[in-house]
Amino acid sequence: MSKTALVIGGTGPTGHYLVNGLLQRGYEVVILHRGGHEVAENPAHLEHIHTDPYDKASLEDALAGRRFDLCIATYGRLRAVAQVMAGNCSRFLSAGGGPAYRGYMNPALAGPGGMDVPIFEDHEQVGAMEEDSKGFRIVRTEQALFDTIPDATHFRYPYVYGKYQLVPREWLLVRRFLEGRRRLILPDGGLTLHSFGYAENIAHGMLLAVDRPEASRGKIYNIADAKVLTLRQVAETIAAHMGVPLEVINMPWELAIPSRPLVMQPQTTHRLQDVSALRYDLDYRDKVDPREALRLTVDWLVAHPPERGGMEEMVLEDPFDYAAEDRLIDAWLRLTAQMPGWDGEQEPGLGMAYSGPGGRARSQAQFSES
Repeated sequence: MSKTALVIGGTGPTGHYLVNGLLQRGYEVVILHRGGHEVAENPAHLEHIHTDPYDKASLEDALAGRRFDLCIATYGRLRAVAQVMAGNCSRFLSAGGGPAYRGYMNPALAGPGGMDVPIFEDHEQVGAMEEDSKGFRIVRTEQALFDTIPDATHFRYPYVYGKYQLVPREWLLVRRFLEGRRRLILPDGGLTLHSFGYAENIAHGMLLAVDRPEASRGKIYNIADAKVLTLRQVAETIAAHMGVPLEVINMPWELAIPSRPLVMQPQTTHRLQDVSALRYDLDYRDKVDPREALRLTVDWLVAHPPERGGMEEMVLEDPFDYAAEDRLIDAWLRLTAQMPGWDGEQEPGLGMAYSGPGGRARSQAQFSES
């Protein structure tokens, strides 16, 4: 008898990778979603259950009398899904989010320097509604999940990118470059590290938990690309792929207002999820290198551009006001051109321990093995 799997979601960024990964593992897959859209990557023969996964009564009606070997829930109201599926599946995997961590949405809660780097699974969580209402609801949902299904496996998603992404951060750069922009404001050197997850990599990590149930039962995992690029590296990778000669305009965060949608938080402090537990328990490695994943995402966005002023751009909150950006850039360049150079008696160095470019000179001109 074949194994059965219910995928709640299945048509979002990670969904088709999960569906096809389960099919390759010999599962008979059923997809449950609202039915608002389908994706071509899912085989046409699959059974679809169209109902509201945010409503417990609708779920109960749609799944009455059904039992599955596996349920993967990436969409819907997780508390309701867990209550309906408890006792009706042998294995339960679910997706939540990083905002459970205290300081993830409000870095000031973690202190003046923002969150610790990296963020481990046992990092302090949001403890009160008044601190961060979204984060607190996520924490309480996780607790309710494990109260209902103690041996579930739960994944804390980062922002997900790739096909069908809901918050297409890369579009902020792609649209600019398509429209001829070559100067790009980046705050604080563009050195911010922020965990993202390419959809295929995220699905790959979850499927590893399917393969290794005993190692992952009852656990919560951070899941994201293991390799993390700085904001500047993201911009440079995309510009190079699009053939754009990029000029980075480095500004302090307080002045770099057009970069807010790219940073996606009120500081340039890091938001870096540690994935070592996923690596050690499940032998996770990025299936697609993040630089290649960015190139694939750019190609998708160029071929399927979001509607100007449409839902994706409304979510991103970037007005693409190039005239205002140019006024700010020009003012900043005039200001920095007027700044005096160093006029102290001794120029500060990089420290005697540093031996790279511009650092301590070699003690011997030629290297000798003797």
